[in-house]
Amino acid sequence: MDHELKDKCTGIMDRIVKLRDSLDYADKKKRTREINELMGAAGFWDNQEKAQELVNEMQQLQLVVKPLTELVKGAEDLEVLLEFIEEEGSEDSIPELAATADRLDTTLENLELQAMMSAPEDGSAAYLSIQAGEGGTDSSDWAEMLLRMYLRWCERRGFNVELLDRSDAEEAGIRSATIRIEGDYAYGYLKGETGNHRLIRISPFDSAGRRHTSFAAIDVSPDMGEIAEIEINWDQDVREDTYRASGAGGQHINKTDSAIRLTHLEAGVVVQCQNNRSQHKNRAEARKMLKAKLFQIEQEKRDAELAAKRGGKSKIGFGGQTVRNYVLHPDQYVKDARTGYKAGNPGPILDGDLDGFLEAFLRWGMTEN
Repeated sequence: MDHELKDKCTGIMDRIVKLRDSLDYADKKKRTREINELMGAAGFWDNQEKAQELVNEMQQLQLVVKPLTELVKGAEDLEVLLEFIEEEGSEDSIPELAATADRLDTTLENLELQAMMSAPEDGSAAYLSIQAGEGGTDSSDWAEMLLRMYLRWCERRGFNVELLDRSDAEEAGIRSATIRIEGDYAYGYLKGETGNHRLIRISPFDSAGRRHTSFAAIDVSPDMGEIAEIEINWDQDVREDTYRASGAGGQHINKTDSAIRLTHLEAGVVVQCQNNRSQHKNRAEARKMLKAKLFQIEQEKRDAELAAKRGGKSKIGFGGQTVRNYVLHPDQYVKDARTGYKAGNPGPILDGDLDGFLEAFLRWGMTEN
């Protein structure tokens, strides 16, 4: 048997054991059994709040237990196949061994990446906001290009997306937009996107065909629902403004003051929501967004290193921290300023093929901590 294949199989089995131990597989499996018993008991839904907490806990546990169970069983199969091939001296089972190793390697890489997202908020849905910066119409157009990029990434992942707020620019593009992204580890994957994104290209809005630099800022916050321990006095701490929704949505949405803007007076955080026709629903969503942002700020206060990585955003443009450069002229590439990860063709990236950058940031974050 090929020594390279044998070494690969041995390495995979070692990595599975290490991951199994680091993720407390036995404890998590025990906890899933306990919750299953509770869920099967009579009167489980009598206390709906407690029941929902357990359902949410089970969902988070299964994100680890299910693939790890597959890996542990796969490692056993791999060991049996290896022993069989070595003892029998037959090469008939080698294709099956190679295929099993490849399958396990892919699952293992995904779970190792997931293990890098161990913070409680990493498994949450995410609020992603885009704000056009310096650069006039070019930056507004760039902000809309980024919005499309993230929407396409969500589509590739099968994540659910809800547009909460969108403010169109006068000539082209958007001034700002906020979307809510729901999917496994949505915040964990996207948290590294926060910061300034810079585009260098020949401007389609410049009749002289000159090269322009445009900026747009991305901000990502976790939607932890009621788990986020953030106390807000909505009457004293927050100013609420209502305004007429400006986006598409029919006559009703544009003729009533259904849109909500909330300003946290002490923190200076502003959020707004206008996607629902109901002012009540917009208010509820805006409150969730504000809690998410305040939770994020609190987390950063507790972790000065994380705050430094995310960078200051007091200025969106020259002088602010740029996390990624998208160069369309004269060269063509996309490069992350923190990790050094680079892709030579911007087209697929702008079409949502972001996984390389997101994974590089997670791995870089592990080495920096």
